[in-house]
Amino acid sequence: MFENLNWWEIGALLMLALLIFGERLPKVIGDGLRMVRNLRNMAQNATSDLSRELGTDIRLEDLHPKAFIRKHVLSEDDEAAIRKPLQSLFDDVKQDLNGVKSELSDVAAAADFKNGSKTAAAPVESPRPAQRYDLDAT
Repeated sequence: MFENLNWWEIGALLMLALLIFGERLPKVIGDGLRMVRNLRNMAQNATSDLSRELGTDIRLEDLHPKAFIRKHVLSEDDEAAIRKPLQSLFDDVKQDLNGVKSELSDVAAAADFKNGSKTAAAPVESPRPAQRYDLDAT
């Protein structure tokens, strides 16, 4: 959850929480944890009820519609048969995109002025300054 935050940002968030909530911070943290615990218990109860009703083992991750269909409706052979026609198309698109990526990196390397590659052709003229007023608007 906090993998993109460094320690300084987490510390700043804690200080901000301390300034906002003050002495009530431990109570607010406890209420938040209790709410998360209750939500987790509700989700577990719902999945266990659903598993009992359907007569199969269902986990919370399986409730996503794609995963549910893949696991409970399609067999592995059916899934492979569905993927087979699209796999070659996917491979072709992936190969084309890799070719475009390599061409773009070649162009970027050729136009890299920061590393001393001064292969610019002619100086680019500066664009005409924009008009201050739109004459057609009146």
